[in-house]
Amino acid sequence: MAFVNLQNVAYKYPLTKTPILQNINLQVNEGEFVAIVGPNGAGKSTLCYALAGFVPHFFKGEISGSIEVAGIDSSKSTLDEWVPNVGLAFQNPFNQISGAKYTVFEEIAFGLENNGVPREEIRPRVEEAMKLTDISNLADRSPYSLSGGQQQRVALTSILVMRPKLLVLDEPTSQMDPIGTREVFGVVRRMAEDGMTVVMVEHKMEWIAEFADRVIALKDGQILLEGSPSEVLTSDLLAENGFGISRYTSTAREAKKRGLWNKSTLPVTLDEAVVGFGN
Repeated sequence: MAFVNLQNVAYKYPLTKTPILQNINLQVNEGEFVAIVGPNGAGKSTLCYALAGFVPHFFKGEISGSIEVAGIDSSKSTLDEWVPNVGLAFQNPFNQISGAKYTVFEEIAFGLENNGVPREEIRPRVEEAMKLTDISNLADRSPYSLSGGQQQRVALTSILVMRPKLLVLDEPTSQMDPIGTREVFGVVRRMAEDGMTVVMVEHKMEWIAEFADRVIALKDGQILLEGSPSEVLTSDLLAENGFGISRYTSTAREAKKRGLWNKSTLPVTLDEAVVGFGN
């Protein structure tokens, strides 16, 4: 049985007429790293909220179908029963920083304190998580004195320190430079290899191609494509439906029209493009 199992899920926000999610059927295995891509308004963030239990427990609205994580049905559990299994990092880190703590270290420890984790266990767990995301040097800084990219790292670390079974990330690198983005993708990849299940919404196709196991393309609240990163991210359907695509994919597609690309598959990453054009 899949670790994450969504069956015929549809959801409509309060006071709206059109469902933002329609007929979503999605299964994710334990330890799998799945990336969600799609244009604005596709329902990506709402899908994250559904996995995290915020839909329908917090946002209300109308929902149908079933959402299960680790064998637990969202409709049959309360939010406080659901959240220990699922950690959600928001796209905007300002929405996640508590405002109740003065330092980054205290901010990351906040969730453990609320869960009654013994004091002697909190410090090593926080230090381990900060080392993992390379923010140990920020421990004594105020969360509000940090750059947007640094705040995103703090938000991610505050989730990782809780050791959730399912990690849900809504564009966690949107404010990071390329070096920070690669580092975060590497951290998430290692967490998946250690058994954590990961669902990540992202627009950075090259990094998705390098690190994710599977890609789901979402359009108008429905799954348009599903498959390996290479299959989905080079599909003609993405460009035809307003998805962002890798610059290397678009370049190679144009080169193929001119007889300058003779490979059977198109590239997504720079390395793939170098190999393809080099031969």
